[in-house]
Amino acid sequence: MHTPMADLPAASDPTRIAEVKAWLSSQFDAVGKDVPEFEYTPRAIAYLHNLATLSQSKTHASSIVANDFRIKASEYRSQAARIREILENAGLAQESLQANVVSSAQVLANVANLLNIRDTELSSFLVAMGDISLRKTGVEENRAKVQKEFKVLLDFTRMAIARLTYLKRTLAQLENDVAPCVAQMENWNTNLAVIASKERQYLQQHANYKAMLNRVGYTPEISHGILVQMAEHRKELEKKTKPIVDTLRSYQDLPPDKALAALAIEDKKRQYAAAEKYLEDVLQSALGTSE
Repeated sequence: MHTPMADLPAASDPTRIAEVKAWLSSQFDAVGKDVPEFEYTPRAIAYLHNLATLSQSKTHASSIVANDFRIKASEYRSQAARIREILENAGLAQESLQANVVSSAQVLANVANLLNIRDTELSSFLVAMGDISLRKTGVEENRAKVQKEFKVLLDFTRMAIARLTYLKRTLAQLENDVAPCVAQMENWNTNLAVIASKERQYLQQHANYKAMLNRVGYTPEISHGILVQMAEHRKELEKKTKPIVDTLRSYQDLPPDKALAALAIEDKKRQYAAAEKYLEDVLQSALGTSE
């Protein structure tokens, strides 16, 4: 117990010191011992005085309760004597009762004490039994609730165990798949390096082909369709010029004649000019169609 600093001057009061010494003497005399020697400082006096005051208060309260219990015990003994006298006058003294009756009465008293009832009236027993039945019903309901919760928790536990087993199996499978996956990734990395090298090679080839096309004068207007059309026109021109070529070849068997040769040359020049003009018209027409 902590004593405030304001109480320290009052602790030096001789009256308080005397009260403390008297209380210590009474307490140690009660157990047959002497009061030990110590220094009566203001703090010790204040602490011991508060302790003595509290002890005396508790002792006084205990005395009151003990006196009350003694009075009640005396009243109970008086009441027991009266009841015993009444039972003896009625011929129901314990000594005159049979052993089974005494045993039954003792059992009845024990049951009454167990049920915490003050009398042996049937109504008191019924009320007590009803209270026990209600408590039993409550306990059974709580037990059923606990069992239901336990079942739910058990199901959750089983599900958790099953899930844990599945996760462990999945983890083991993944660990087993690590080595093949690593090998496959290494293979992919190798292939990726090869593909990157091929990409650089193809880009270089594309640049070379583009430069070559620029050198030969390739333009986007020259497409596959135009080349096909030009090939078809070439075939048509070959068909048209084939009779002329055959005629020229037949002239090779004739004797040379300067005048006739000059006429033939002029005629072939005209035919050649007409063929060139036709070819230019066809090319211009094809280019115009592609645009």
